[in-house]
Amino acid sequence: MNALRRGLGNSLVQAFLVVVGLIWLTPLAGLFLSSLRSAQDTAKGGWWTALAEPGRLSFDNYSALLGNAGMTQAFWNTVLISVPATFLVVVIAALAGYAFAWLEFPGREPLFLLVVALLVVPVQIGLLPVAKLFGQLGLFGTIPGVVLFHVSYGLPFAIFLLRNYFAEMPREMLEAARMDGGTEWRIFTRLVLPVGRPAIASLAIFQFLWVWNDMLVALLFADSSSQPLTVELQSQIRQFGSNIDVLAPGAFLSLVVPVVVFFAFQRHFVQGVMAGSVK
Repeated sequence: MNALRRGLGNSLVQAFLVVVGLIWLTPLAGLFLSSLRSAQDTAKGGWWTALAEPGRLSFDNYSALLGNAGMTQAFWNTVLISVPATFLVVVIAALAGYAFAWLEFPGREPLFLLVVALLVVPVQIGLLPVAKLFGQLGLFGTIPGVVLFHVSYGLPFAIFLLRNYFAEMPREMLEAARMDGGTEWRIFTRLVLPVGRPAIASLAIFQFLWVWNDMLVALLFADSSSQPLTVELQSQIRQFGSNIDVLAPGAFLSLVVPVVVFFAFQRHFVQGVMAGSVK
């Protein structure tokens, strides 16, 4: 009887999670169907009406998207911003996290407390001062400027996360590696990085999703030649009635990339966050 109750309870939980997942994916499905409809069909009714006439769906809108120079340039700008900003944050945070966790150097604790204190600084506080600084350095309105801003504001959380994860590793394991003649660099690359892969993967997902979906920073620091998809979509939405054939597939493309990344690495995401959140 107890086994039956447990089985029934697990089935109810699984059914509930499936329903929640379907509800969560409904907007994505609706956007995808909208991206396959013509502007005339979209004006006649909601996306669900396309289910009654699936033969009217086509990929013509995506052909129009590829022919839109502004949208294609914005997509590649998003890639050129998101990938370097994610890579640099992961590399720098991994090095700093290992140093704060296992290396002895003067001022280690005060420096780490400073990193923790930076976690509570809102992004909005630094927008105008950094914009002025970038203007003096010639970085304002450029892709490197946007990347640099994302890297600088992503590092405090990244260092905090990886430091906590690396600090949980057994001290005996690292001491044994040092007794075997391993240098700090070799220990870091051959031992710490493989063991810390879940936390590093979760950090990469966090950073990539934040940068890919960002509009506030890009709206201020990127000009017309370096603006990402979020800003381009915001500018085109003003003519929503006349360019839905470009706006809908562009919005779906902007949404589906982070969704695919999240589902591809969700196991590492959950494992890394749970392991690195507490010591």
